[in-house]
Amino acid sequence: MKIAFACDPLSGFKIYKDSTYAMMAEAASRGHELYVFGHGDLIFNGKDVLANVSHVALTGKTDAWHVQHAPVLQPLTEFDVVIERTDPPFNMEYIYATYLLELAELHGARVLNRPEAIRSHNEKLAITHFPQFIAPTLVTSDEARIRAFHEQHKDIILKPLDGMGGAGIFRVGNEGLNLGAIIETMTHHGLRTIMVQRYIPEIAQGDRRVLLINGEVVPYSLARIPQAGEVRGNLAAGGLGVAMAVTPREREIGEALGPILQKRGLMLVGLDVIGHYLTEINVTSPTCFQEITQQTGFNVAKMFIDAIEK
Repeated sequence: MKIAFACDPLSGFKIYKDSTYAMMAEAASRGHELYVFGHGDLIFNGKDVLANVSHVALTGKTDAWHVQHAPVLQPLTEFDVVIERTDPPFNMEYIYATYLLELAELHGARVLNRPEAIRSHNEKLAITHFPQFIAPTLVTSDEARIRAFHEQHKDIILKPLDGMGGAGIFRVGNEGLNLGAIIETMTHHGLRTIMVQRYIPEIAQGDRRVLLINGEVVPYSLARIPQAGEVRGNLAAGGLGVAMAVTPREREIGEALGPILQKRGLMLVGLDVIGHYLTEINVTSPTCFQEITQQTGFNVAKMFIDAIEK
């Protein structure tokens, strides 16, 4: 197959942990051809959606790990599959890219995850589709409602709806220290909507990343365990990643959501689970392939490329 990855520049990849690299290496090992382009390379010329696409060959080395050829302008319909792997922030440029990729779909390209599905599943708000699995949650820009939620639950987490890697997340305990200032800053004095949730103390045992591939639960999750007094387990915030077999509760959530999200066009999903609660549904570029594989021996990239081939 000819597989094109919509991704960030390869020069920034850390191949010892990058999930997109794991996908590429597994695909290359089976003889598939690899191509890359960025969102900025997308073009609509009045008729077709094209991109400046570069052919890539992997060298098997750890330093000069790839050879990237000069880009060639090609219609996306020339590839067997386009895999969307561009990291957030999910800003307007990202949204514009999903519109162009969706137009390419209409012309016959196969894009995974589906652009419309990515756009429709805000990684924070998507959990509201499954209220039976979430902790007490409030979505609002209203200070009075946030204060009432804090008064009810005493210990809360406040998070922006467009953050990634744990950025911009605050915990406010029973004493309510700095709650007013945090609300003002996060909501821009009531102009921006945020999410507020009851604090889940099981975060001390890790924020667990549960991967779904084509609706199926990967049998191991990665617990991102907060370090040095942090409330955030995200690896980008210094969390320690420990791979573990999925718990019965994680499997219950994954098996309930997997077929639904797969039908919506989400082939690869990263669920975040703390204790018994679903906290996020990651659909842009879910990670943790390599950490799980390195610690358990289960080849996540193999499962993913198997699904792509099918």
